[in-house]
Amino acid sequence: MKHRLGALAGALSLFAAVPVFAESTTLTIATVNNSDMIRMQGLTSDFTAKNPDIAVKWVTLEENVLRQRVTTDIATKGGQFDILTIGTYEVPIWAKQSWLVPLDKLPAAYDVGDLLPKIRDAVSANGKLYAAPFYGESSMMMYRTDLFQKAGLTMPEAPTWDFVVDAAKKLTDKTAGVYGICLRGKAGWGENMAFLTAMSNSMGARWFDEKWQPQFNTPEWKKTLTTYLDVMKVAGPPGASSNGFNENLALFNSGKCAMWIDATVAASMVTNPKDSKVADKVGFALAPNAGLGKNANWLWAWNLAIPAGSKKVDAAEKFIAWATSKEYTQLVAAKEGWASVPPGTRTSLYSNPEYQKAAPFAKLTLASIDSADPNHCCVKPVPYVGVQYVAIPEFQGIGTAVGQQFSAALAGTTTADSALAAAQASTEREMKRAGYIK
Repeated sequence: MKHRLGALAGALSLFAAVPVFAESTTLTIATVNNSDMIRMQGLTSDFTAKNPDIAVKWVTLEENVLRQRVTTDIATKGGQFDILTIGTYEVPIWAKQSWLVPLDKLPAAYDVGDLLPKIRDAVSANGKLYAAPFYGESSMMMYRTDLFQKAGLTMPEAPTWDFVVDAAKKLTDKTAGVYGICLRGKAGWGENMAFLTAMSNSMGARWFDEKWQPQFNTPEWKKTLTTYLDVMKVAGPPGASSNGFNENLALFNSGKCAMWIDATVAASMVTNPKDSKVADKVGFALAPNAGLGKNANWLWAWNLAIPAGSKKVDAAEKFIAWATSKEYTQLVAAKEGWASVPPGTRTSLYSNPEYQKAAPFAKLTLASIDSADPNHCCVKPVPYVGVQYVAIPEFQGIGTAVGQQFSAALAGTTTADSALAAAQASTEREMKRAGYIK
């Protein structure tokens, strides 16, 4: 018996001497096909070098598809993804449903207090951070300084819609393939409706009155949609009903747009000589207004979040802390230059002299973010929170249905009046179904 016990002890001591390697964790990350996210994928080796026990698998999707996939996955507890790229719309709604893990274990060096207050509030619920902002944005006017000069026009820092419409018509030269204005037309609550909702805010419109009654049958919405359709028909590019952010970015960078109103994050892309033929000929201004006290600018952030029930929370939080840290900003600056760092999330970036020098659009970006107010989006009072969206779960379906009507009007398959009537009817139906109205 003693002999057997001795042999067993020897075997155990031998086993203990063999090193035990930690099993590698693979994080599957769902993200949008925007250039900042694609750049993050290219820099992932910096994270995996520091965390050799964590591997990263990317699923990169077009914006509308991403929203559909991650919403389905989290609502059904599918568990396909360990980290989700989601917007400011989803964070408070999903946090309320207990679908997200609170990010309350971020290291002190992460410096949560450095996050821009407007952005931090947008990704928090009950005082807790439920997602970390990768980049934040508002929207602004980007325009060709050379074409304005040639036409004898001067862009005001705060242009009106009347000025923009007039300038778009004057700057259009279809024989030269130059269009006065490029605007989103692709259907989607976060595509054409992000732009059109922000535009409608500036024109005194709103999605719902204080009693949740839809408002597409009002003069303010008619003015918004007819102004948009008229200027795009005369001065917009062909096939605009298929154009979202990426398509308009490509058009602007190839020299085909005199003006483009879209996300402030595009500013570094249109001024990057590697990608833009007009990089040295771009000016910036605030999104237009109609003299009613609201500019047509939104508030948004793409954020990284962890779905509840994830088995890889610690590894996921490590990745999120890396990708949204000050150190990541320094890494991008070293590789790509300060103008290319993810904007709109940290106060320290906007007080950084190197960034201010490299990014002539920094001041206007910050002013646009600061002026967007999700709690007071509209000229008239509303019962909802949100600037270019309504922060209720039903809005994804409602917003996309309305977006399809307005995109069809832009394509010429329906009229403005018919599109507004259909938007009113479909929104009323869904709000009744959801119990907001009788």
